[in-house]
Amino acid sequence: MSALKNFDAEMILPRGEARRFMLWQQYLLPAHTLEGKPGIMTYFQRAGCVQFDPVSVVGWSPHLVLQARVRDYQPHWLEELLYRERRLWDGWDKVQSIYPVEDYPFFGLRREENRRNHWLPHEQVSQVHPHVLDRIRRHGAVSSLDLQSGDQVDGWWGVPVRVERAALENLYNMGELGIHHRVGTRRYFDLTERLLPAQIYAAKPPFERLEDYHDWHVLRRVGGMGLASPTAGEAWGGILGMKSNERLAALRRLVAKGLLVAVEIEELPGKILFMRREDWQAWQESRGVETAPDRVLFLPPLDNLLWQREVIRWLFKFDYVWEVYKPAATRQFGAYTLPVLCGDQFIARCDAALERRTKTLRIRGWWWEAGAERGDARLQAAVWNGLMAFQAGLGAEKLENHAGVDLVYPA
Repeated sequence: MSALKNFDAEMILPRGEARRFMLWQQYLLPAHTLEGKPGIMTYFQRAGCVQFDPVSVVGWSPHLVLQARVRDYQPHWLEELLYRERRLWDGWDKVQSIYPVEDYPFFGLRREENRRNHWLPHEQVSQVHPHVLDRIRRHGAVSSLDLQSGDQVDGWWGVPVRVERAALENLYNMGELGIHHRVGTRRYFDLTERLLPAQIYAAKPPFERLEDYHDWHVLRRVGGMGLASPTAGEAWGGILGMKSNERLAALRRLVAKGLLVAVEIEELPGKILFMRREDWQAWQESRGVETAPDRVLFLPPLDNLLWQREVIRWLFKFDYVWEVYKPAATRQFGAYTLPVLCGDQFIARCDAALERRTKTLRIRGWWWEAGAERGDARLQAAVWNGLMAFQAGLGAEKLENHAGVDLVYPA
């Protein structure tokens, strides 16, 4: 934290208040105050983006993020906002992410960089670009399976990839193509100019200098987390031309402008976090909205709240690692273990899987956190209510516990 010595904390917050602010800012406390598609858009306006990931053990990560925040969430709401109403965009921010379509012009610098430096710069791939664009222009949206010549080039991490698929990826990252719709994880691409409103498609990046872009993206990213640590490197990914020095410079400028507030945690001297001033002011105006939790919430491993494992450990005393990429023999919990949140505390970890054929939600493992009052009737009711809401949101008709799962449901 030595690089932060030049930051003076504007305020010192007790750990508990910092924790509650972060959950409130993420629309997790109190639970389910957002409703319908307007609620989804409200969350995106505050958080900026939601990360997408193709792993779907229980459900797609964006759906799980929104299910934890939007009352009686229905997956088709997000599909409609993305692929019918085009109010959200399926693109890149931190990584592959969903964000409001109005923000598309702000990522123009990234697209310009991708035009100069293709992700797969093979000459053979570049030669295919015009043919792919012409096919889509004449026949409409295609997936990579619709374009097959059998030719391959070395792809990511040395894995061979078909030339046409590489061309689609290049053109997507350059902004020539956008995602028309998905069938499962399969993407169907169309010309971006046919997907976006004309004024958004034609808009230029509104930045005179790279540091202006950095200030916009850093401020946005802080809003995606609520309380942000400048040292959480993985949480700052995707910001063009930014390493730690540029990040600290942007934080200093934003503090000087009064847009960010530097915060120290009372129980963690020397730990500096940053929050948006507008979020803190809104929190101050919303005092008294906290209520006793009547249900637990299940968060996906890539939830915005969990982008900074270190901050979660500091504020919640919850040490979480996503074990999906660990060899099975080295996993402490499960491959897709979901943190279970009750009020302002993580009370358990749940390894769950959705069996789509039988519409069954299987609880494969449940591990209580130390200090969880598992015999408390109110907690048991909150767990049950949370499980019922989670099951309904996934479209599951049955709930099954594996042998040995330590759960007690209310009578």
